[in-house]
Amino acid sequence: MSQLLFGTAGIPMAAKGTDTASGIRAVKELGLDAMELEFVQGVNISRKNAPKIKAAAAKENVALTCHAPYYINLNAAEAAKLEASKKRLVNAAETAWLCGAKSVAFHPGFYLKSSKAEAYGKVKQQLKQVIDQLKNSSCNIMIRPETTGKRSQFGDLNEILQLCREVEQVMPCIDYAHMHAREGGCNSHDEFCGILAAVEKELGKEALKDMHIQVSGVNYGSKGELNHLELKDSDLDYEGIAKSWREFSIAGIAISESPNIEKDALMLKRLWENSDNKA
Repeated sequence: MSQLLFGTAGIPMAAKGTDTASGIRAVKELGLDAMELEFVQGVNISRKNAPKIKAAAAKENVALTCHAPYYINLNAAEAAKLEASKKRLVNAAETAWLCGAKSVAFHPGFYLKSSKAEAYGKVKQQLKQVIDQLKNSSCNIMIRPETTGKRSQFGDLNEILQLCREVEQVMPCIDYAHMHAREGGCNSHDEFCGILAAVEKELGKEALKDMHIQVSGVNYGSKGELNHLELKDSDLDYEGIAKSWREFSIAGIAISESPNIEKDALMLKRLWENSDNKA
């Protein structure tokens, strides 16, 4: 992937229908490049219909990503919850792969009563088992643990990058709203450049050419993320984010998770294009 593509988290509000194919067409009509399949409440595309989604995306030249169900905790204390979590992630990944999606973002889990080190070891072990299952089914989709938005959640930047170094077929999903809400910072040009510099240091320059990014405004409190906001209604320095992308010459897919998904996706794309013209 040699350019940065911009898209929506789910079917655009402007779509003429409520089905996935209508969403893909709307993305193209809006002048966007990508769409994230929202499996957050469960996988809502059947394996039978997946090839139709793949064909629709290919016809419109729209790149697809996926967000796996929220109900995943790879650090769950109970064996049944661990198995259910892995099953949900595998099902989302395999279905998204059949749809032609490039990657699957997911929230890895919660620390619960574990230390950070204990949680890391368990998440890594369970994630390796997920990758083994995907390899057995010849599913080569990239699995993308997200930087998470609450301090109770596993997934600060260092943990995510370490997972990506140590587990095959795993690369990061950088969620700027989550990082801002979790840390109470991560909201300056220097910090945005620091995020990309860390990705490059830990995973190599090639990782900067295959980014999976999520952006929205965010409302947050002392424990982290509360809810998403439109970018202009938030304190997130999205212009500084776009500037850092240009300075590091990144490529990949940037997904808007704003309450107005296409409005903010288009604004980010314009910022990117305008920074390109100034370069």
